[in-house]
Amino acid sequence: MAVIEPLDSGSASSTRTPLPRPPPRSGDFTYAQPSDQPRDVDSTLKSWDSVPLFMKDLPTDADADTQTALDALQSLAFDGSPDEVAANFKQQANDYFRARRFREALGFYSQAIDAHPHDQALLETLHANRAACHLELHNYGSTLRDTSAVLAINAKNEKAYYRAAKALIALDRCKDAVDCCDHALGANPDNDAIAALKLKAETRLAAVEKSQAEAKERTRRADLMAKAIQQALVVRGLWLETTPRPPDNPTPAHFDPSSAPSIPLTGPESSKWTVPDVIRTPLVVPVFFMYPQHAQSDFISDFHEDTPLAEYLSTIFPSSSRGSLPWDKAGEYYDGNLVVYASTRRQRLLKLGRKLTLRHVMDQAYKDAEPGMDKVRDRDGLVMHDGILSLVVVPKGDAEKQWVDKFKAQRDNN
Repeated sequence: MAVIEPLDSGSASSTRTPLPRPPPRSGDFTYAQPSDQPRDVDSTLKSWDSVPLFMKDLPTDADADTQTALDALQSLAFDGSPDEVAANFKQQANDYFRARRFREALGFYSQAIDAHPHDQALLETLHANRAACHLELHNYGSTLRDTSAVLAINAKNEKAYYRAAKALIALDRCKDAVDCCDHALGANPDNDAIAALKLKAETRLAAVEKSQAEAKERTRRADLMAKAIQQALVVRGLWLETTPRPPDNPTPAHFDPSSAPSIPLTGPESSKWTVPDVIRTPLVVPVFFMYPQHAQSDFISDFHEDTPLAEYLSTIFPSSSRGSLPWDKAGEYYDGNLVVYASTRRQRLLKLGRKLTLRHVMDQAYKDAEPGMDKVRDRDGLVMHDGILSLVVVPKGDAEKQWVDKFKAQRDNN
């Protein structure tokens, strides 16, 4: 009969290798949560990042034991056939995707693809899922590359068409998105999601095309209007001169908007738009009222050519405000005591009646060239410097006489 004898603990410890310590309990892991708190998927997944088996990135300062475990896990991750390795990474990627951690999922799907699986169905799924990650992360170019890879394997993959169309719409390539949806509906005409996406792309495409057409037509009209304005100014006998550094002019000369109907930029009515008549359509031009006696001025940005000079003078210098201007100490600048002058390109000085409109002033200033002289180069008229006309306003009496004498003296000296 066998007899079981007690072991000598002293001698056994000197000849046998001690057994390894049992693995820690789940409560010792950093990813374990107290039982009295509700589980949070995001925080739980994040805590797993410190566990070698679930790390997404390898630490650079791992201790020797941790590094040994990481090396072993790395070899296990790539242990097996390409399809098995890819399937392993795909499973990890799916877990992160379900937790809406798309960037981490993207990394695992990429590792699965980099394993070069032979199973085409698996490769198709990997590219399709990575495209979904790129779409969520707004990487639209990468989305299109992955969906192209899917369709190269399976030309009837409806998810690939759907994700590609969404990426194309986001990139404002609506025409391509409609074409993409047409291919998808060719594979499955009953796909309501694709049909809805196509309608969205078509609506956006129509809006984009309309906007582009309006911009093109707006540019065309602006070019024609600019030429017409130049013709209208020349027809009124003006000389147009520009300096190397013209001042800012926010309201250049333009046709009176109320004199022409509003025509839409696109649509059947758009063809009715025509360039305004350069002679009959009133102009609105910027004008300087100059007060040389005090080196002051007023800028009238929208002087309508059919408005009398008196209307602007009575607005700027009402008799009731006589003497209120800080620079008019003598109180000479008030309605009824002012005279307006204009000078032409050939230095003719014109004294203007208060009831004259600006159009009348321009007509009176115009003078044909003398016989035998160039009809264009030697004609005379008001000068528009940098798109702005200038008129001189002086008080009646001595101030007027002094300014006129000074103007004539300077003209004679030149």
